[in-house]
Amino acid sequence: MTDKIRKTDEEWRAQLSAEQYEVTRRHGTERAFTGAYWDAKDAGTYRCVCCSNPLFDASTKYDSGTGWPSFFQPLAGDAVATAEDNSWFSRRTEVLCARCDAHLGHVFEDGPAPTGLRYCMNSAALHLDKTGSE
Repeated sequence: MTDKIRKTDEEWRAQLSAEQYEVTRRHGTERAFTGAYWDAKDAGTYRCVCCSNPLFDASTKYDSGTGWPSFFQPLAGDAVATAEDNSWFSRRTEVLCARCDAHLGHVFEDGPAPTGLRYCMNSAALHLDKTGSE
C-alpha cells in the first residue's frame, strides 16, 4: 500500500457524489438491493471510490442474499483496515480503505469457504475496474 491520503472535508465533498460522501466519509449505508454492484457479475478489480486503492477481486464476490456486494476476502492483506463499530446498539467490525480511511462496510463471520468471512460492502464506496485484476 502507498502512503495515506488525507483531504479536508471540503475536498472530499467536491470529489464525491452526495451518496458516496455520505457512505464513505460519514459512515453511512446505502439501502439493500439499490447499489450498482449488489448483483454485478463482471470480472475486474473493485477499487475505493475515494482513492482508487485496489480492494477486492471480482472472483471473490458472491451472492450473500443481503442486497450488498459481498466478498470472502480482500485483494491483499493490507488493502483494508478494520475498526470496532458499536453504533446502532450492536457490535460489528467496520471495514475501511487502508489508504484513505473511507468507510466501505462491515465484515461478518458467516461467509463461505475458504475464509468464512463476509465482507459486506456498499456499492457507493466502490468502483469496478473491468480491465482486470491487479
